[in-house]
Amino acid sequence: MSRTLLRGARVITMAPHRPDTEHADILIDGGTIAAVGENLDATGAEIVDLTDRIVLPGLVNAHLHTWQTALRGVGTDWTLADYLGRMHGAVAGHYRPEDMRIGTLAGALSQLDRGTTTLGDWCHNTPTPEHTDAALDGLRASGIRGVFLHGTPYSAPDATHPFSEVDRLAGGPLLTIGVAVRGPQLSTPDTAIADFRAAAERGLVVSMHQSGGAPGPAWAAVRAAGLLGPDTNVVHGAGLTEEWLKILVDAGASITSTPENELGQGHGFPVTGHLLRLGAAPSLGTDTDAVTPADVLSAARTALAHQRGHDHDHHRQTTGSFALTTTITAKQALAWATVEGARALGLADRVGRLDAGMQADLVVIDAPAPNPIAAALHATARDIEAVMIAGRWRKRDHTLLDVDIDAVRDQLRDSSARLLPHVTG
Repeated sequence: MSRTLLRGARVITMAPHRPDTEHADILIDGGTIAAVGENLDATGAEIVDLTDRIVLPGLVNAHLHTWQTALRGVGTDWTLADYLGRMHGAVAGHYRPEDMRIGTLAGALSQLDRGTTTLGDWCHNTPTPEHTDAALDGLRASGIRGVFLHGTPYSAPDATHPFSEVDRLAGGPLLTIGVAVRGPQLSTPDTAIADFRAAAERGLVVSMHQSGGAPGPAWAAVRAAGLLGPDTNVVHGAGLTEEWLKILVDAGASITSTPENELGQGHGFPVTGHLLRLGAAPSLGTDTDAVTPADVLSAARTALAHQRGHDHDHHRQTTGSFALTTTITAKQALAWATVEGARALGLADRVGRLDAGMQADLVVIDAPAPNPIAAALHATARDIEAVMIAGRWRKRDHTLLDVDIDAVRDQLRDSSARLLPHVTG
């Protein structure tokens, strides 16, 4: 298999046993990182000079509805009620399988362009198997590493998830299957238990929304059944009490925050600070391109600034002055978009860190700066020079590879023109 040696960069490995940043080579053998260190043997390897560049693990967007990409920006001023009524109540039923395919493909390519190498694609507009298959086709065609979280259109609280449909879906080298269930907030206790149990029997990540209100009785039922664990992913978490957040953290569950969406639409305040006080941390998502930017680094900066603001305000109320030391670091925010995202999607043993034995998923940033971590956190799509997934370049010299961008844009534009009247009509 091919070998590649990345040489000359400042490297942010996110590995706990290594420095925050370091000058290091990265040796890649096929799709795997073989070694990270100084002066590695380059015998038989293609050498890529990355002097003055920053290399970090590929970003992880743990929660995005890519099927909504064709309606990018239409809901910038929507509340949560507007979103539910217009996106799910009005337009979702007008989607054809082709709309699902091109939305998913374009959304995943947009993520790649911004440095996301792993995507938690929460697909809950699957009225027919053809819609599901088309979305999966779009995700595969993008070349991104994806966790396809199979969801369903909104239905009755006692409707169990169609696991027979999940069972026919096939993963692949870059594709993992999970489930996006209605969850305890929107299901009866018996239904929530059945869905959790079915996911556990299959070893699947089970993800669900929770926001806009206190946890209902189905949460206690799922807990009593012993079904909370590391494969449990709660999106938002707003409305969960400190007691419930501790229960989830102690069980090993993950919480994915979509901070800009949560603050703007009315889900509730991000639970970042609550998690940090419990010795945990959030993973991050951007939720929907229809409402917020598709940039997980923007989500990281929003979460960081929001929680720092809360911490300063608390300090001011108790002491009369803002805090004199930083309560959260930029590296922590980067961890939310890498390490924690990998854990939320059940991929912590494969991605999220640059270390021997991990998948060669990484981002190259062309933004020389005295503080590489700050440069990485503040990077935009224009700064992302290259993206590699499983040892294969997906973006190089600031250009996405192996894709006809003009054709994708034309197809996305056609889908948008057809769907938009159903949103605004």
